[in-house]
Amino acid sequence: MPSWSTVRDDFPILHQQVHGKPLVYLDNAATTQKPRSVIDALVHYYERDNANVHRGLHALSTRATDAYEGARARIARFLNAADPAEIIFTRGTTESVNVVARSLAHVLKPGDVILSTEMEHHSNLVPWQQLARATGAKLRFVPIVGADAEGGLDLAALDRLLTPEVKVFAFTHLSNTLGTINPIAELCARARAIGALTVIDAAQSGGHAPLDVRALGCDYLVLSGHKMCGPTGIGVLYGKRELLDRLTPTETGGGMVVTVHYEDATWKPSPERFEAGTPNIAGAIGLAAACDYLDALGRDAIARHDHELGRLAYEKLAELPGIRLIGPRDGRSGVVSFAFEGVHAHDVVTFADEDGIALRGGHHCNQPLMRKLGLTSTTRASFYLYNTPEEIDALVASLRKILKFFGVS
Repeated sequence: MPSWSTVRDDFPILHQQVHGKPLVYLDNAATTQKPRSVIDALVHYYERDNANVHRGLHALSTRATDAYEGARARIARFLNAADPAEIIFTRGTTESVNVVARSLAHVLKPGDVILSTEMEHHSNLVPWQQLARATGAKLRFVPIVGADAEGGLDLAALDRLLTPEVKVFAFTHLSNTLGTINPIAELCARARAIGALTVIDAAQSGGHAPLDVRALGCDYLVLSGHKMCGPTGIGVLYGKRELLDRLTPTETGGGMVVTVHYEDATWKPSPERFEAGTPNIAGAIGLAAACDYLDALGRDAIARHDHELGRLAYEKLAELPGIRLIGPRDGRSGVVSFAFEGVHAHDVVTFADEDGIALRGGHHCNQPLMRKLGLTSTTRASFYLYNTPEEIDALVASLRKILKFFGVS
């Protein structure tokens, strides 16, 4: 079991003060901090191996290519993919979803159904809206249960929603607002029974819990490096090899072609056919280093730590006057969202920042969900492997001061 208090020593950014107070970083659902090992991997690449990958015959290019393709193989192991060729590097979750959605434009037809859920991030909603508009397909949504979504997804509704017309079922693993953990293996199995493709948004779970794409039986899974101790600007699209090789590339140019004539071109197989131009080489190398770091700690242990902090935060926040907590009380992740009547989330975040506490306030790219809950925004505290119970106490103390200032009792 890792010593979570000493894990903080691995993160240089955490050892600073904000407005004269020790930094309490609770905005991990937006982005996570980077351990020294990831920073060192980036520095090493730029100081020693910086060159363009593939086709180069000199020593630096060979080393860069080995490191880049080694990163692909490392991430394949991280997800238990059957083949490194099933790993495509993108800029992040948003681009990964868009690659799948745009590539399916020639597959769907009018009357087909794209099924999603009422808790999706805009990045796993708007691309499907665009695909439906382009193809004449219909969008349907699995509803949430309870006034504050405390019941999670209405799984009973799947019996009527998962019909043969459903061709794609796209859903989040872990809600970035509710803290809900969806039963993704069950969702994949039920979709597979009717022949629907599954797309898992693992942006919030990629570095927080074990992910085994073969055990899950998913067709596609997407995640972002910066939410799992890796660099920004790098993401992953996992797809089954036979599916990827049938998709049409959504971006064309150098690197993804076999032959080019003045009138035509032919594409390479996956993964190259989806990686036009110079890739984010350093980002991929940094993400591989993040995978090493997370696996050394143990993703099961990280998940338990996250869930315990989420449970503890929920219980302590529930004692505050006038608070409305969103999402399930039990079985939640380390994401806890709340609202105070008469106090805007942006005010809460601004005042908390004066105490050195980094929170997130707003709709969290969940506008349809917010409307359904009768809210315009919430304040969100999101925890990760370097957070501690003492930081929850600091959060509660800061919120009590804020409520007193606004006269909430």
